[in-house]
Amino acid sequence: MQVMTPRGPALVELDEVAEPRLLLVLTHGSAGGVDAPDLLAVRDAALAAGASVARVTQAFRVAGARAPGSAVKQDEAWEIVLRELRAGRSGLPLVQGGRSNGARVACRTAKAVGAAAVVALAFPLHPPGRPERSRAEELRGAGVDVLVVNGDRDPFGIPDAADAARLVVLPGENHDLKRDPARVGEVVAEWIMRYA
Repeated sequence: MQVMTPRGPALVELDEVAEPRLLLVLTHGSAGGVDAPDLLAVRDAALAAGASVARVTQAFRVAGARAPGSAVKQDEAWEIVLRELRAGRSGLPLVQGGRSNGARVACRTAKAVGAAAVVALAFPLHPPGRPERSRAEELRGAGVDVLVVNGDRDPFGIPDAADAARLVVLPGENHDLKRDPARVGEVVAEWIMRYA
């Protein structure tokens, strides 16, 4: 499915279950895609738990860019995609999330799109080696419950537990969360179903 935004088309891959209990919408990091191991594991676990899952390739990635550019424009495009996805599914609870930059987008737009909660995978607390440039305010400002799943070896830092409804730090994991993606999926699926 393609959704037109002011930044060009976004692509949506939708996996639906027969009687969904909620809609989970996920997106990628700055230079990644929706086939990242952790996103696929979360999709699989959420489907098994009874959630329909949409994975969104944002317009900047469809256009070939490796960086999202303006946060305002990125968020505007995201909100258009979410409106399209929610059409016809208005009675279904929405949880949105993503990995790295996608987690930031999900936090910044949660209230605007009516999300019940946010899943933040590998939330990039700060640029590597720059802890003074904290992005913790995006977590605190989400306005809904946020689950953060980070690795204990993430060079982008680990958020403080007080900045999220739940923080899970996985030992041995780096920013890519690909050492044990099935564990990431289990953590997310268990947590999101409380919003169903």
